[in-house]
Amino acid sequence: MSNNTGNVLTALLTGAAVGAGLGILYAPDKGKKTRKKIKKSAVKAKDDIAQSLTHAKEEFSKSADAKKEEFEEKLEDTLSNMSYKADDILVALEKKLEDLREKNAQLQK
Repeated sequence: MSNNTGNVLTALLTGAAVGAGLGILYAPDKGKKTRKKIKKSAVKAKDDIAQSLTHAKEEFSKSADAKKEEFEEKLEDTLSNMSYKADDILVALEKKLEDLREKNAQLQK
């Protein structure tokens, strides 16, 4: 959808919402009926917003849990790889140490 079409659609929806609100306020109903309509609309809007927030919170929680699990798996893999590399380094250092001991023993003779 182009930006111009989006602007037109937004303007139409805004106009419809304002028109509906003005229609309720200027309708030939008694004040009590008008207040009931406004209250009913406000309660419905509040419920819709609360439901949307609950849904968004649930989705965010699911997403956060998935990201946490993914992070923990990557951390475990990284630590495992580092452990193997540390073992390789220790083996290499032990071999170098043994070589140095042998050379030192030969020099001491």
